[in-house]
Amino acid sequence: MAANKFKARKSEKSSSNGGGLFGLLAKLKIAGNLETGLPVKQLPKVAFALVLGVIYVWNSHFAEKASRKIDKLETEVEDLRADVTTLEADYMYSSKQSEVAKNVKKLGLEESKEPPYKIVVDKREY
Repeated sequence: MAANKFKARKSEKSSSNGGGLFGLLAKLKIAGNLETGLPVKQLPKVAFALVLGVIYVWNSHFAEKASRKIDKLETEVEDLRADVTTLEADYMYSSKQSEVAKNVKKLGLEESKEPPYKIVVDKREY
């Protein structure tokens, strides 16, 4: 008779040394320690480490958000500063005597050619 050529598949082998999380736990022998119960003695330290981790992540997100907000506001301030400078320059140009004279000429007013004179009133007459 011919020899048996049947080979067992890898999944059909004993899965005590299998991969994944449970295989890793078996290799580290943590599963054996957890069978007797949770190590309550270590829970405060683990909880403290978890709280510190959560605070660390929250703080980094908060800092990034604040940094983005600051950058956005700085850009907005630069834009507003440029707008103010432009408006001030336009205002200074439009308030020049020659520009005012051009604008009021449309209304039918004309610029006086004589300089203004001072009216002096004696205080004793009152």
